Parts: sequence; C-alpha cells; structure tokens
Amino acid sequence: MSDWWQTTIGELLTLEYGKPLPEKARDGQGFPVYGSNGIVGYHSQAMVKGPGIVVGRKGSSGTVNFSEGDFSPIDTAFYVLVKDSTQIGMEFAYHLLVNAKLTELTTQTGVPGLTRSRAYEIRVALPPVPLQERIVEVISAVDDQITALEAEAVALEGMYRAATSLLWRTSQGDEAEPRPLSDVMHLDIARTPMESGTTYHLAGVLNSGKGLVDKEAFDGADTEYKAMNILRKNQVVMRKLTAWEGPITVVPAEFDGFVASNEFPTFTLASDIDPGWMKHVCRTPRLWAEMQSRVVGTVQRRKRLNPDQLLIVTLPVPHRREQEQAADALDAIEGQVATLRTEADRLRNVRAGLLSGLLDRTIDIESAELGV
Repeated sequence: MSDWWQTTIGELLTLEYGKPLPEKARDGQGFPVYGSNGIVGYHSQAMVKGPGIVVGRKGSSGTVNFSEGDFSPIDTAFYVLVKDSTQIGMEFAYHLLVNAKLTELTTQTGVPGLTRSRAYEIRVALPPVPLQERIVEVISAVDDQITALEAEAVALEGMYRAATSLLWRTSQGDEAEPRPLSDVMHLDIARTPMESGTTYHLAGVLNSGKGLVDKEAFDGADTEYKAMNILRKNQVVMRKLTAWEGPITVVPAEFDGFVASNEFPTFTLASDIDPGWMKHVCRTPRLWAEMQSRVVGTVQRRKRLNPDQLLIVTLPVPHRREQEQAADALDAIEGQVATLRTEADRLRNVRAGLLSGLLDRTIDIESAELGV
C-alpha cells in the first residue's frame, strides 16, 4: 500500500498533437488512422510506432483508444508518450486514462474540447510497476471475455443474414410465388387530434428495419401538428423520407398507441401474413433495394417513397405456416445475439467497476485475480 504514490497525469505522460492527414489518404488498407472517437480509416504508412494510446481532443473529446500496433493520429486527437517507462507501462497508462474519465472533464468545465493543461492537472495514484502489470493482467482477462462474446455475436449476426433466405422459401426449399405487397397489406391510417393537456408518446422509425425508437412524451399543445398517425400493434409503419435506408418495421406491442407524423403511413397485414415474418422481411436488403428503386424526388435527401409505390413491390410470400417457421428460426438467432450483447454489456460494467476499485484500492488485487 505504501508503495503507491500520488502524482498527476502531466508528471507521467505527454499528450502530443496528431497531424492532419488528407481524407483520400485514409482509404484502403494498412495502418489504422485514429481521430477523436477511434479509427477513421487506414493508411499505408504510420506516423507513430505502436502500441500506443490515442485521446480524442475534439468532437468526442476525452475518448481513449488503444492501438496494438503502429498507427497515425490525426489533428482531432492526442497521442500519448510515457515520460519514464521504468515508472509506468503503456498498457497501464491506458487504463489510468480510461479511469480518469476525460470525457467528463470536458463536460464539467464547459470547455469545447479537451486541453492538455486540464488533462495534466488530474491527480492519480500510481502503484509500483509489478502491481501495474498484475492489474493489466486482471483487466485484460475481462477484456478477453468481452471480445469472445462480441466475436460470437458477430458470427451469429452473419448466420442471421444468411438465414433470411428462409423468408422466401417453401417447405420444399423452393422460392415461393411472388405477390405484390398490395396483396400482403393495405394502407390503414388512423389519426388522432393533438389536444392541449393530453400526453402523447412519439415514435421514430429506425433505418435498416431495426424497429422503433421512443422519442419521448409531449403535450398536444407543444406541436405544430393538428393531428398525427396512431401506431397499432402488428401494423407495418414506414418513413416516407429517405426510404432507401430501409426505415420500415412492424409495430411491437410496447409501441401500440404511440403517434407519428404524416410522414409515417401505417399498413394492416392480411390475415395470411404472420407479423413476425414481416418484421424480418423489413430487415432484408432485398426489400430496401425495392424501396430505393421506387423513391421519387429531385433532391437526394428529400426523396420520398409514397404508400402506393411501396405496395407495388413484389416479393416471394410462402404460406403462413412456413412464414412462422422462418420467423421462429430467425427469432431464435436474434435472441442468442441479444443474450451475448447483454452479457458483454454486463461485463463492461463489471470491468469499469473493477478497474476503478483496483486504482482507488477499494478492491484488493488478490481477490480480483481469484475472481477472473
């Protein structure tokens, strides 16, 4: 315990400014180019020999990233030099900076971006090098678990994309007969007036069929709209604007009764269409490509897809039982991905608490080593 000593970031580390790098130089393969919030591209040559630390100084200022090998920091970031490697190792310096919460420093001071002087003033407790190495090993063990979970989730997401071919298949493995969406669903819009003193819940539609987002509650007096569309469970809702980005989904039960503007038409599914199947159809590039080919308008970001144009899209539609089987299989994969992501997030929280506890000495290193 007595071997720990109080010091500052400025006494241990130097934050050097990154250098401008032309946008075109960030294309292709090679060494990573780091900006304020991580990798922004790759370049054939590296400015700094790695491993090394990059700290965002603009934009997402205070964000700390670690490069395992050679890299190039651009002018929106600092890169870190250790003043005396006999006092502090690079990997431990990374954990020290992460725990210093530099992003909070810029928020609390109101300074637009991270300055070296503010970072240098941060006081830290530094353990001897052997203990630094043990702390790095403990945190790295947790990091390895998180990485393994993320890799498994990514692999399952690839499996999901491949399995979406089931959406179009019959039980014999053939592609089903094509049907226009006008045979699958019909435009069905219900409007509700915006009244002062009444609370409404606003929904937005995410791109790539990823579902809905709660955009919070509001009073009817706080909008310029006289009336808005009501979203109902198991309806299809799309955003007309920028429709080539796939803003279409099936309304889940938890969004039943939410509202959206006229830009979000709603459709009721035919009785032989499974809402679970349609939810996954909305996540397929095949549907987005069809939507993109039918948008109208002259200004790219203002192009729209109207309901009648969506309804002429033709897709293979198997029988309902086959739809349900495909949806069940894809739901199972999605469930596994969600479980892995949740566990990875839990471990990130554990990691943050563990690192903080080890550095402020509220967690003993021996007990931490036994726990990983």
